[in-house]
Amino acid sequence: LDDARVHIHYDNVLRFLRRCHADYDLVIVDSMDPFGPLEGVFSREFYGSCYNALRDDGIMVNQQGSPFYKHDVEAMKRSHQRIVSTFPVSRIYQAHIPSYAAGYWLFGFASKKYHPIDDLKAADWLSLHLKTRYYTTRLHVGCFYLPAFLEEIVREVEKNAG
Repeated sequence: LDDARVHIHYDNVLRFLRRCHADYDLVIVDSMDPFGPLEGVFSREFYGSCYNALRDDGIMVNQQGSPFYKHDVEAMKRSHQRIVSTFPVSRIYQAHIPSYAAGYWLFGFASKKYHPIDDLKAADWLSLHLKTRYYTTRLHVGCFYLPAFLEEIVREVEKNAG
């Protein structure tokens, strides 16, 4: 990567994030299963460190697994509850990814400031005249509308989080 804005850090993510304070606009958590050596990446401390690492308008996104696997649903419930108790804005969204298990995957969106639908500036995006093969502003909004069985799970988690 030949860009002065890009820095690659080889470090333990928990240790690294503890040293960060309002340094980042975006944290992307592309983690594996929530057990074993990566268990700490699903802890309250980790999400709190992500929160602290973000600027005032920062956003964190993370994988939440497939809703068709019981262990993924249980992990999603635990992590979403921790994220909801850490960030003022927290939503689950979905995408169809054929190469992933079950082809249907959930992700988390968390922000100190921005709501993923209410703060979407669709007209600004459209004015860029970018041609994409997948993303549209309608799809952006739609991915946050979950099937009834997931809405029920998320509602229960959020009720118990606060």
